[in-house]
Amino acid sequence: MSGAHPAPGRRTRAVVAAAVLTVTASTTAAAGHAEAYAGPARLPDLSAATLDARYQAAGAEIARAWATARRVRDHDRARALSAFLAPGRRFLSFDARGRGQAVEVIGDLAAADRIAVVVPGADTALANFDSPKFVGGGSRALYRQARAGAPAERIAVVAWLGYRPPRTLSPEVLTGGRAAAGARALGRFLTGVHRVNARARIALLCHSYGSVVCGKAARHLGAAPVDEIALFGSPGVTAHRASDLGTSARVWAGRAGGDWTRYVPKISFGGIGFGADPISPGFGARRFDAGTGPHSAYLKPGTVALRNLALIALGRDAEVTG
Repeated sequence: MSGAHPAPGRRTRAVVAAAVLTVTASTTAAAGHAEAYAGPARLPDLSAATLDARYQAAGAEIARAWATARRVRDHDRARALSAFLAPGRRFLSFDARGRGQAVEVIGDLAAADRIAVVVPGADTALANFDSPKFVGGGSRALYRQARAGAPAERIAVVAWLGYRPPRTLSPEVLTGGRAAAGARALGRFLTGVHRVNARARIALLCHSYGSVVCGKAARHLGAAPVDEIALFGSPGVTAHRASDLGTSARVWAGRAGGDWTRYVPKISFGGIGFGADPISPGFGARRFDAGTGPHSAYLKPGTVALRNLALIALGRDAEVTG
């Protein structure tokens, strides 16, 4: 970022401080619980040569975690992991610890001309991964929309739960700590994707707190050919302007009419908050029509938001409606 944020007034500082105290109190009871799940084995670096081995290794980790979930009677986790093990599903990485991480590929990563990476926000976890409101279900809807709109295009979609998103009711959701760690992981992942498929162009589709991740990752994408970045339902991206993100990619922004993030103060003070609103005219992003739905429905089938995000994923900018 360049320049300094203006100091907020006393009232704003009081609101932020009260929010931190409230969410800290609400999550204290969650601390200290014993971890039932083992950490994953070390995987080879992602490349064309290791792609199949990564799929197999992640599948084995899921099967192991499913057995643990059944043994400890973690019914929600067992149900979710049973679905992960369905024939045809492929994961590049998996970690059952905590609320979990998983990176699923939909389509043919090695043969794709376009690759869309969906970066989710707060509250995303293994237990809700496949919900239409979260990254797995939403990514499958995006893939179907893109294939229906452009059947001749070779596209793959990655549901990237490759970091530890904060809970909405937690102090971490107000700061960029989880996003900074996520940005580093996303940069490493995209480097690996480029090794798998050096021909494909990449779109980052970044929802809610995931837009903070993408904002921090944008200037550190290395050789990864990211040409589209869409920020939607964003609380801010720790930058004053799109040009401050330090990327040559086209930057898009959208917010649905029923999204509660419109009420989040777009400030950054003392490490709290994320600054400018990406949909504000001064930010300089390209606006896309995100419809009238709620915060969790951008990738809902039949919505204008999903249609436009699929077009952005395909690089068909001229067809995106504003």
